[in-house]
Amino acid sequence: MALTATIYKAELQISDMDRHYYATHALTLAQHPSETEARLMARLLAFALYADDRLEFGKGLSDDSEPALLRRAYTQEIELWIELGQPDEARIRKACHRAEQVVVINFAGPVGDIWWDKTAGSLRRFDNLTVLEVPAEAIATMVDIVERSSRWQCLIQDGEMQLINEDAVVVVTPHVRMGRYLVEA
Repeated sequence: MALTATIYKAELQISDMDRHYYATHALTLAQHPSETEARLMARLLAFALYADDRLEFGKGLSDDSEPALLRRAYTQEIELWIELGQPDEARIRKACHRAEQVVVINFAGPVGDIWWDKTAGSLRRFDNLTVLEVPAEAIATMVDIVERSSRWQCLIQDGEMQLINEDAVVVVTPHVRMGRYLVEA
């Protein structure tokens, strides 16, 4: 019998003072059977960081030709391609050729440091690439408090994000390894 996705519903109220973006999103996140809750929470965090009316979740782990999140122009060209974790250089190269802007969000702590040391030199040639490091502890806290149906408030100011739900406040300050934190909408 095939395993099915676990569905999470999240209401995400965003006040992004850095980009002057204010909206509430009703999100449905399908957790692939092989996806960890940490990656699921990284997808939610990535959505909050780059929220836009046209930002959407990719097909996920079931289709490796799509990113974790993407934003398409009205002409269907990919404006923003967001990857999570430690993608290989070939995947990043493909993304940089297909999209105007590419963001990689790493959330693996020391494993992410090893990946970065190994790939940083070859990635420097892509001027449309941003690599962010999100503290693994922040993702772990989100995993500890997530429920199948939840409400989150997200406040972003001066490069710092606060994700707030009824149980906790998670403070995240993404570290920019390469590129720039803010991506034009």
